[in-house]
Amino acid sequence: MDKAQSVEEFYRTKLKTIPDNLRKELGHFNVFSLDEYVGKKAKPIPYSRKSYYKISLMIGPNRIHYADKIVEIEKQALLFANPHIPYNWEPLSEEQSGFFCIFTESFFEHFGSIKEYPVFRPGGEPIFEISDQQLADIEKIFIRMLDEIASQYVYKYDILRNLVFELIHSAQKMQAVTNALYSNSNAAMRVSSLFLELLERQFPIESPTQKIRYRSAIAFAEQLSIHVNHLNRSLKEVTGKTTSQLIAERVIQEARVLLKHTDWNVSEVAWCLGFEDLSNFINFFKKNSGITPATFRKGDI
Repeated sequence: MDKAQSVEEFYRTKLKTIPDNLRKELGHFNVFSLDEYVGKKAKPIPYSRKSYYKISLMIGPNRIHYADKIVEIEKQALLFANPHIPYNWEPLSEEQSGFFCIFTESFFEHFGSIKEYPVFRPGGEPIFEISDQQLADIEKIFIRMLDEIASQYVYKYDILRNLVFELIHSAQKMQAVTNALYSNSNAAMRVSSLFLELLERQFPIESPTQKIRYRSAIAFAEQLSIHVNHLNRSLKEVTGKTTSQLIAERVIQEARVLLKHTDWNVSEVAWCLGFEDLSNFINFFKKNSGITPATFRKGDI
């Protein structure tokens, strides 16, 4: 799989130039109208990771490929993309418009940890279909971003950070779920956060010579210097899932991505994901997907 696209590569590809201040900034932010990048002359967007965060408002029917999922959008949607997950989207009609903003994690240094928000966390909900009224509200936020970034106001980036947070919280309010994020104990939350960070640090797999190191609850508990029962209790309290379930979900997600978007053979994929025995991987994949890796790769589903 190709390396993640950097901010510099984004500018080189899209704008054919790199802003003078890009390398001087501690963090980077920019916002764009999608109108310039859609239509008959638009180039296909490659399925890949980016080294930066991106929030897109897509207006028009689209098909979004995100990790191992495909989501059909009938009218309009918000997409929250992070550096860990590969994605792309394909327009299903020529009538397309919208906005997007890009920013680095360091843009939010000293302003909280942007990656801790559910829309950017592994296993979170990154795609939101929105109503016409929600569309009007979200469009206003992006238009304010465009106005601010074009202004000469000294503290405009503080305002832009607030507008990014407004997008994040607007999306999270759309989720009709009871999230345990704010109701569980700090100790369980910290264990959960450390576990998820350690799990995610092993991905994505970008080479057939890269292999994950930890694939069992015991291995993670040892790395975190806690008893495996403590780890299980904390994760169950915060996420409602066991350690093994969370590991399996992330491994199967990566397996689907590798089978779909690389030409590596199944044995190579299995080895990268910590399976020394191919048959164990096939059984694991079938148990979690209902089909074999070969059938999934062929698309016979």
